[in-house]
Amino acid sequence: MGSNSGKEEKLLFARTHLTHLFSSIIFGEEIETKPLFIANDSLFLNQVARFESEQNPEEVRCLMKQIESSAGRTKEDTARGIIALDIDILMVDDIVLKPEDMKRQYVIDGIKTILTKTRK
Repeated sequence: MGSNSGKEEKLLFARTHLTHLFSSIIFGEEIETKPLFIANDSLFLNQVARFESEQNPEEVRCLMKQIESSAGRTKEDTARGIIALDIDILMVDDIVLKPEDMKRQYVIDGIKTILTKTRK
């Protein structure tokens, strides 16, 4: 998940809602990155999470879109490069859904922090 507008507040909002929905969720560290593929130069604050769910991937995707909307994400702002909150599902049941995202250093680093937490 990531945000370039009200970053800390929006990620806290997402963590709160995701923790309520998925009790098994574990969050990686927050990582600031330069924007990709948008005109807005504002840095993003990103965070990777891992959780288990009995819901199917489409149901989970819909929940993520609801959280984004509740955090203030709009099509108009997105078109201007203002991303209140973006939550993507990168992997389901060991199947990579977004292979390009999985190669990004901030995703790799976020996954490493989650693995460190789960090995303790």
